[in-house]
Amino acid sequence: MRDHGGNLDAAMAEFGGARSEWVDLSTGINPRPYPQPELPDTSWTALPTRAEIASLIETARNAYSTDAACLPTAGAQAGIQMIPRVLKPGTAKIISPTYNEHAASLIASGWQVEPVSEIGELAGADLAVVVNPNNPDGNMSLPSELIEISRKVGHLIVDESFGDPHRELSLASAIDPNGNLTVLRSFGKFYGLAGVRLGFVLGPDALISDLRDLSGPWPVSGAAIHIGNVALNDHDWQASTIDRLASDAKRMDNLAQKAGWTVEGGTTLFRLYNTPDAQDAQHQLAKHKIWSRIFPYSKTWIRLGLTDGEKNWQRLENALAG
Repeated sequence: MRDHGGNLDAAMAEFGGARSEWVDLSTGINPRPYPQPELPDTSWTALPTRAEIASLIETARNAYSTDAACLPTAGAQAGIQMIPRVLKPGTAKIISPTYNEHAASLIASGWQVEPVSEIGELAGADLAVVVNPNNPDGNMSLPSELIEISRKVGHLIVDESFGDPHRELSLASAIDPNGNLTVLRSFGKFYGLAGVRLGFVLGPDALISDLRDLSGPWPVSGAAIHIGNVALNDHDWQASTIDRLASDAKRMDNLAQKAGWTVEGGTTLFRLYNTPDAQDAQHQLAKHKIWSRIFPYSKTWIRLGLTDGEKNWQRLENALAG
């Protein structure tokens, strides 16, 4: 099922209220976004030049500590949808449960998809997919484990969309230009600017070349290029944000545990909890105009993204206490 967080329209349809009345915790997007820089008029009025796209690619390579071929995309989602179309279909294994668009995009492109629960079970696949850290349980695979399994599969995709606070996990620097490892990165989640629609595919030269042909001459907007260049170079903001997210994740865990929930996992961008009844928990929060994420494959899991501002924190505390 291609269900997703961020479906606030469904919450409003069922529980009422205007968008401005809701606190949306159904995604893993940083609630305190990067301060938007002033954009030149040409960001909106002119097509991006090759030089501008090249500058963003170089910025991304530096940010992710890699020399690999790089394609900017309209979010990591664009890479998820394109990669199955340029690789020859076969058997794909995906560590699951995870972000459901990987399986959906592969199936739509003619792949046979097999969910597995452990890294070792990926062996023998024509294509293996690992989300690291994983969504929604936050499970983290060691780089050494992933490199080892890459030797036992045709191609390995590591989706690092939630990897910015966990840089020690990244495999971007291990990409071989003639190898079989591809890394996906999201910009919008950590920087809190999902609407910019920016992400990156880092991978072997031949694959990136094929994806570049598929994506066309202007894969991202002029605004995305400018914002990406500024934000990816702002190391002070990145460091302070990593610290704040870690602190806020602990704060949310304390509130959830006081409510009788147990921590199942998560990252510092979202937390996953076990509850007696996830749907009931979601409905109770919705009465306070707080939207959350539950999953069709679990009756007990509920995921909460972080919130920001004391007013919203107090609102969440009151809702959980009730």
